[in-house]
Amino acid sequence: MIETPLEIKWAQEFAEKAEAEAKEVAARAAAELVAKKEHQEQVGNIKEHLPNPTGWRIVVLPYRGVGETKGGILLPGQTLDRQQLTTTCAYVLAVGPLAYADTGKFPYGPWCKEGDWIIFGRYAGARMNIEGGEIRILNDDEILATINDPNDILHM
Repeated sequence: MIETPLEIKWAQEFAEKAEAEAKEVAARAAAELVAKKEHQEQVGNIKEHLPNPTGWRIVVLPYRGVGETKGGILLPGQTLDRQQLTTTCAYVLAVGPLAYADTGKFPYGPWCKEGDWIIFGRYAGARMNIEGGEIRILNDDEILATINDPNDILHM
């Protein structure tokens, strides 16, 4: 089959476009890995200095969000702080010894456990400032839902 110069040009443009898209996907994946690593480091540092929840309380770390938009614009620290204060999504850091122990109230077992991502009411819980943000202490019945990935929820 003989290709015309125009067909050759189209094939080259298609190949270049596919290569650029592959690079963009790889860059996004790398950014997600960096964000996950930073989250794990933050959780590790915070756990060392956490208050131990008593009774039916749960300690959570509100989701801070990524520091950059999908278009690649870096967000200032003030925006990230405001976003964290208004978020309703959090990572469960610790669960008190009596949380979900009431079988009458929780007949199907715990709603969440340490390491889960949860959604809670905007004004729920007690806020405590820590280095790099805040943690919240919630009652076990203030959890509204669990989610797999906080990036699935629009925070702004």
